[in-house]
Amino acid sequence: MSENSSQVKVLALITAACLLGDSMLYVVMPTHWREFGLTSLWEVGVLLSVNRLVRLPLTPVVGWLYQHLGMRQGVAIAVLLAVLTTAGYGLLAGFWPLLLMRCLWGVAWSFLRLGANFAILEMSDERNRGRYMGTFNGLYRLGSLAGMLGGALLADLYGVDPVSLVFAAITLLALPFALRWVPADRLSQAPVQKKQGVISAAEREQKEGTAHQAPPLWRNAAVSWTLLSGLLLAMLYQGIFTSTLSYLLEQRLPGGWAVAGIVLGAATLAGLLQALRWGWEPFLAPWFGKRSDGAKGRRPLLVGTLTAAGLLFAAVPLDLPFALWLLVLLAIQLTSTVLTTVMDALATDVASHTSKVAVITAYTVAIDLGAALGPFSGYLVEQLWGTTALYLSSGIILLLVALRWGKMALFAPSAQAKQL
Repeated sequence: MSENSSQVKVLALITAACLLGDSMLYVVMPTHWREFGLTSLWEVGVLLSVNRLVRLPLTPVVGWLYQHLGMRQGVAIAVLLAVLTTAGYGLLAGFWPLLLMRCLWGVAWSFLRLGANFAILEMSDERNRGRYMGTFNGLYRLGSLAGMLGGALLADLYGVDPVSLVFAAITLLALPFALRWVPADRLSQAPVQKKQGVISAAEREQKEGTAHQAPPLWRNAAVSWTLLSGLLLAMLYQGIFTSTLSYLLEQRLPGGWAVAGIVLGAATLAGLLQALRWGWEPFLAPWFGKRSDGAKGRRPLLVGTLTAAGLLFAAVPLDLPFALWLLVLLAIQLTSTVLTTVMDALATDVASHTSKVAVITAYTVAIDLGAALGPFSGYLVEQLWGTTALYLSSGIILLLVALRWGKMALFAPSAQAKQL
């Protein structure tokens, strides 16, 4: 095992430890909100969503800070903020103190996510970037799994305060690993030179005898479509699918699903489906990432999975047997694993050949914006036109994105196609 591979795994586990407290809140706060000193359920909704909202304006600021801080310093700041906020969930009570903690957690996550993407970008190339991204994405979600399942169980047994303090202590244990394993260097600003005979845009222009200035990033098709694809996928998967999963199950099984004499409600089923994904991602995400590192590049896997995902989303409203319908939902989650891994690797590919800080920061903002827009837009379409319109339109969007990436792969020069 290479040192870089070990660093990626440790970085993922550091992120998982930091996620314990945040993930615990999503299952504990809706049922234990009085223990948090809250007076109404609307406060729960605000507290669980405000961390995403503050990331939208703050992520560019954090990206700018990473130009002046070492990656190790940024991740260490994130760990300390995660310890503070997780402990604060148990030590503080009331809406306003907890609102401050949730805002600080938004800052922590921006430092964590950007720091991880920058570190992986520095440690990888096109031959292993997909595998590294898959490894990171698969392992860090173990923190969500442990936070939700362990947090819910321990909160029911011992209360919210002890769980928060225990999770804060576990997160603090991640700090020495951050100081030891995260690269201390600042992010290199120079684009990565292409290898294996693939020439850069500047070299190509020189050979063609042109002296045109490089176009701005927003006019770069690879950059703009990477950002738009990331936003749309986050909106459809993290936003619409995740937020409506319990609702879909409740529609199909109003009285729950009886399995071996036990009736499972919609919320329980949704949690189990999500837990299955978090369980398989440490194994499947690196595998799919490695497949995208192959000689054919990432786009065949990306286009194929987008096409399958579009058809699966369109199948959700169909009147299928329940077991087959569940398989459709599981298959959608599998496409989420593939697309998240490939898109993250693709974003770092594009960043490595353009502007590292600008592209990775913009991509992170696009993901957050899409995830924030998803629940609102999903339930708005559901209320106005129904489930069929919501999932059929989602499927069409995915097929159109697949068509666009397929055309780019078909008509782009071979060097660019291999790069992306």
